[in-house]
Amino acid sequence: MRKGLFTVMAAVLAVVAVAVAQQPAAPKPAAAKPAAAAAGAAGDQAKIREAMTGAPADVAKNAAIMDVDAKGQMRQLRAGTNGWTCMPSAGGAAGAAGADPMCMDKAWMGWADAWIHKTDPKITSMGVAYMLRGDKGASNTDPFATGPTATNQWVVSPPHIMVLLPDPKMLDAMPTDPHGGGAWVMWKGTKYAHLMVPINPVPPAK
Repeated sequence: MRKGLFTVMAAVLAVVAVAVAQQPAAPKPAAAKPAAAAAGAAGDQAKIREAMTGAPADVAKNAAIMDVDAKGQMRQLRAGTNGWTCMPSAGGAAGAAGADPMCMDKAWMGWADAWIHKTDPKITSMGVAYMLRGDKGASNTDPFATGPTATNQWVVSPPHIMVLLPDPKMLDAMPTDPHGGGAWVMWKGTKYAHLMVPINPVPPAK
């Protein structure tokens, strides 16, 4: 178990090193377009630019870009060629603001589909997802919480990487406190447990 954990952490550290080196800056404002340009097309291009800031540039440049429409259906904004999928900012808790694009590999896309439909994720390989602009907040204990409560350990994460492991027992030795410094396990004890690897310090709990 210890040898396996060391192997996983070595892989995670390698991913973190790449992410830190390529952490993107905030997107530049879109240049003004002629009035005749379609508003929908302009909006899609803005979403694509935002989605690409969720991961290192060499991942995002050839990733598929997907968006969720008003009916909750996935809509492709751009085809990809490298097996990664990026999405622009999602809705968050009431009052939450800021951009939180995400880029996921194939393993994470399967996990996300299972989470959306509340089914068992089938994790057969290590998975990596990037949120290099942080997020609007999530419960550290309840996979389906939509806002903070007195007991659900709500945490607003800084820029971070998320890691899936095919053997959930490899998470047993990892801490669950997001404020303890370093990586922690989110949703431990559930079928959606995963490793959170912050790139910047986690803000203090309010």
